[in-house]
Amino acid sequence: MNIGQASKASGVSQRMIRHYEEIGLIPRAARRESGYRDYSAQDVHRLAFIRRARDLGFSIEEIGQLLALWQDKGRASADVKALALARAEELRRKAEALEAMRRTLLHLASHCHGDDRPDCPILEDLASGGGCTRA
Repeated sequence: MNIGQASKASGVSQRMIRHYEEIGLIPRAARRESGYRDYSAQDVHRLAFIRRARDLGFSIEEIGQLLALWQDKGRASADVKALALARAEELRRKAEALEAMRRTLLHLASHCHGDDRPDCPILEDLASGGGCTRA
């Protein structure tokens, strides 16, 4: 199938398919006599694997590791589990940081009158470097 068909079947954009080929995450596609890329069902399955891993927040490096483990039938599932748990921990840390930012914004907004006056505690906090932040 051509790159457009592979893109549609895998859910990965054509641009990202080319990028993944360029960085070696997927092997370069075979070429037809016309010079167009030709993707197999196995290529599409690999692209769908990558898309799912990206959806779960794995980095390109981690996806490379996951692909290697996926293809290694002698792998230890503990290696895969360790990658998944490390990613889950990183997502937890990010979620906590986002929640702290949300609380700070709500705190600042609660101190803002939101009227026609020019004074604004939100802008004052931003200008002061965050002296009013709450974690």
